[in-house]
Amino acid sequence: MAEKFIKLLEAGILANEQDKFRKANLVLLPSTGDLVISGDIHGHRRNFERVVTYANLEKNPDRHIVLQEIIHGGAEDKEGGCLSFELLAEAVQLKIDFPNQVHFILANHDTAFISNSDVLKGGKEMNASMRAALKRRFGIQMKAVESAIERFLFSQPLAIKTPNGIWISHSLPADRNADKFDFGIFDRRLKVSDIVRPNSAYLLTWGRSQSEEKLKFYADKLGVSLFVLGHQVQETGWFSNNKNLIILDSQHNHGHLLRVELSTEYTIENLLKAIVPIASIC
Repeated sequence: MAEKFIKLLEAGILANEQDKFRKANLVLLPSTGDLVISGDIHGHRRNFERVVTYANLEKNPDRHIVLQEIIHGGAEDKEGGCLSFELLAEAVQLKIDFPNQVHFILANHDTAFISNSDVLKGGKEMNASMRAALKRRFGIQMKAVESAIERFLFSQPLAIKTPNGIWISHSLPADRNADKFDFGIFDRRLKVSDIVRPNSAYLLTWGRSQSEEKLKFYADKLGVSLFVLGHQVQETGWFSNNKNLIILDSQHNHGHLLRVELSTEYTIENLLKAIVPIASIC
């Protein structure tokens, strides 16, 4: 069982690295087709399944899908251990099946698992919870499985950029850290030290509450006009500043996704019209 799981993750790592649209730590999408963007999944199997059903990649070869933060949440074993690694395996298989259509982005719970730093969700320390479940599932082979998960999460790109000026990443640095952020991180090989506080991949995945001023600063630096982020919990499934930002949340029954055409120029008003409630998907 462990060998099969590890082999799957290693194939997923290769698929991440060989994605034909990937350049260093960025995925640069083409100007044809469309894009389905999900927010944080956190082990919510039904929402993941609905997002995949909506994307219908097999019948839409020019469609892309963005997935983020699969781990930490959802189903638990009898002792309360987090089983989200099972859903991660399904997401990895989707990447293997559609290697140039499925794109992950690195998230803060991913960096926390890689570095084994505490991260709370619902009052539970999620790394301890997931590692306990892995130990019960894989026994003496748990460390090899754990390493494979860490390596897969680390192989994810940092962000997606569309030709029509939309930037998708898990978050952006908080205002106070904007001047400390190294924009060169998108153009070079990621290092483990990058994901550790206070370095740039950490700042990118953990930042919150970006001001309109700083969003304009990031837009100028990155050559985009609109941002689609996750990370910040939204009880209604989404939030917008009505200027240049949408935050998506896909981890609960009010979760939403976003579908955009890659050849269409968007205003924030038009982008808001493209938000889809996940519960509406059969």
